[in-house]
Amino acid sequence: MKHNKILNLAAFVVLSLAISCNGGTQSGNSEAIKPLYVSDPVDFDTDDPAIWVNPNDPTQSLVIGTDKDSSGGLYVFDLKGKIIKSKTVKGLKRPDNVDIAYGLRLAGKKTDIAVTTERYTHKLRIFSLPDMKAIDNGGIPVFVGETGAEYRDLMGISMYADPSGKIYAIVGRKTGPKNGSYLWQYLLSDDGKGNVKADLVRKFGQYSGKKEIEAIAVDNELGYVYYCDEQVGVRKYYADPAKGNKELALFGQGDFAVDNEGIAIYKTSGNEGYVLVSDQGAKQLKVYDRVAKANTVHPHPLLTTVKYSANQTDGIDVVSVPLNNDFKHGLLVAMSDDKTFHFYRWEDIAGKKLTSAHP
Repeated sequence: MKHNKILNLAAFVVLSLAISCNGGTQSGNSEAIKPLYVSDPVDFDTDDPAIWVNPNDPTQSLVIGTDKDSSGGLYVFDLKGKIIKSKTVKGLKRPDNVDIAYGLRLAGKKTDIAVTTERYTHKLRIFSLPDMKAIDNGGIPVFVGETGAEYRDLMGISMYADPSGKIYAIVGRKTGPKNGSYLWQYLLSDDGKGNVKADLVRKFGQYSGKKEIEAIAVDNELGYVYYCDEQVGVRKYYADPAKGNKELALFGQGDFAVDNEGIAIYKTSGNEGYVLVSDQGAKQLKVYDRVAKANTVHPHPLLTTVKYSANQTDGIDVVSVPLNNDFKHGLLVAMSDDKTFHFYRWEDIAGKKLTSAHP
């Protein structure tokens, strides 16, 4: 989900999952992995996290998490899970998912942003980072013109930065049409006054109708968008609107005990890595190869299953760069249903078997 420049913060370590032959066992350990930190609780109901890597000082990076309630908010945490009250935004109308983009040009300078979906107002809410100041003129309406029940009730979001520097928001909703237009993609830009505006550029994405589509993740470097069609599998498309709306893959079918929910991408050298998907209710992550395999029906094979302590996980996020002495190989944050977020060291998720190498 993260912009290319974050990958250049430091040389990172390629971590190898201990992969079983049948793809069904946890890496390295049959015990559920414990988080290094559990965040302070929010007021109502955690749902989705996003990690902002501070490009000037990674030790001052932040985790932004949604509190999903009609009087909810965006909570900002330090790397020990402590709430930073001065940055936390309250009074939002059921914020659901949140994501980060780096370097949106506003008022002549590049600005990092946090974007959340506000379900009850049908708006995107956008805040500058790291100060968390609103830069959206009170919110940007999306899915305008839709009249179906819950067709404008926002849920998932993921940000895409193309090679030229354009930044897009890919937005999902509680329910929608099955005809390949469930997701809408918006180009973000300056409105001429230093605030953000959004222009609709395409509608795409198949939907089974079985449950809903919430979790979305973009692989900026490879140019793909993935989303969870719950109780069906993970769907894959091009993130670039110019490349069309053909579905490239549907994988993960039959892999999940309950719902396939949160989705995130751990990146290693050579554009390799893992697509992580939370199995809601089963307290585990499914780990797929980031690199598609040719001549297979489901081109992203399941590599392993990792059991962890977070319960009923909706949203996850992960980064693969070193942040501080606690998170030397990256950080995974997972929502848990006790109003908290769990902060995991990547080496604990990956298992003890790792290979040190510089890309």
